[in-house]
Amino acid sequence: MMWTRRTFLEAFSTGSLATRLTAPDGPSVLTRRDAAQQNPGSPRAEMMREGDVVIERPLPGRPHAGKVLAAIQPHSDDLPLFAAGTVAKLVSEGYTGCLIRMTNDEKAGRGATTGEIVLNNERDNDAVAAALGLAKVFNLNYRNHRMDNESRQEIRGRLIHIFRLMKVDTVVCYDPWGHYEENPDHYVTGQVVESACWMAGSSRDYVEQLEAGLKPHGVSEKYYFARGPQLVNRIVDISGSIDRKVECNRANVTQGPAGENGARLRARLAAQKRRLPILGDDDESANRGYIKHVLLDLDSSALRGVPSDRELGRRYGLDWAEGFHYIGPPVSKLEQYIAENAVGL
Repeated sequence: MMWTRRTFLEAFSTGSLATRLTAPDGPSVLTRRDAAQQNPGSPRAEMMREGDVVIERPLPGRPHAGKVLAAIQPHSDDLPLFAAGTVAKLVSEGYTGCLIRMTNDEKAGRGATTGEIVLNNERDNDAVAAALGLAKVFNLNYRNHRMDNESRQEIRGRLIHIFRLMKVDTVVCYDPWGHYEENPDHYVTGQVVESACWMAGSSRDYVEQLEAGLKPHGVSEKYYFARGPQLVNRIVDISGSIDRKVECNRANVTQGPAGENGARLRARLAAQKRRLPILGDDDESANRGYIKHVLLDLDSSALRGVPSDRELGRRYGLDWAEGFHYIGPPVSKLEQYIAENAVGL
């Protein structure tokens, strides 16, 4: 196989590098199933492992009822672009949750004044939350592109307050250690979220919150996404939530590569007496078709900086997928060891 810089980075960022290097002409990873594979009728998610990569499939019913999710983004278009399918999947499985936006988005999108830009992005962010089924929105409103100038201690304290108040179990956020991330809002958000997740469970951190009636509550699960090379260990099947992801991106009309760009492309082609069938016959169909077939698939690398959701899914036998570095609660083997090895006195 001929390796280029692009194929190397895409393989590295999706966790498939080891598989390609060891068996470039071998069978699909899905033909090598191990003991982690659940029975098709199992009420739990069907999991498949290839090395350290786990495929998370949709769960029937609402097995996550009672759990709380915090979807955290620096800007109104981050989660829609990189993780909306997973958030929608988790909400459909019973999670309730909130959307936390870190900045005021003053530097991005349309508006005659800075105030209009801020307001337009706030409205888009509310629409994103509604599309994902997240009931609560927190806008922390730090200056756009300037989060590296803010006190991380102060940001961390505000996040810990929200985690304790909402009793957050799971976060979806930028990877705190994403390689080659150029936007300070992205890497500052990820790193502060990472520290806030465990400090929220401490009885000795931010004790004034405890005096006000909150209780320590640490975050036990993290789904981290990135725009560059990443240690991906979880592939989430979003085939059932891809249309929700499209709707979520459609909500971002102020900034980003989604919104109404399909209608604009359709108008440009019509002026040239041409059309693309994937854009349909009206502007709304064009917007949704553009998001699904161009933004999330055909031109994903150019528009989002990550491989196509469809191509990522195909590597693992899925229609559509998102990749993450996942960190879950530690699993202790001590009690099992005691049960199997303890002897009487």
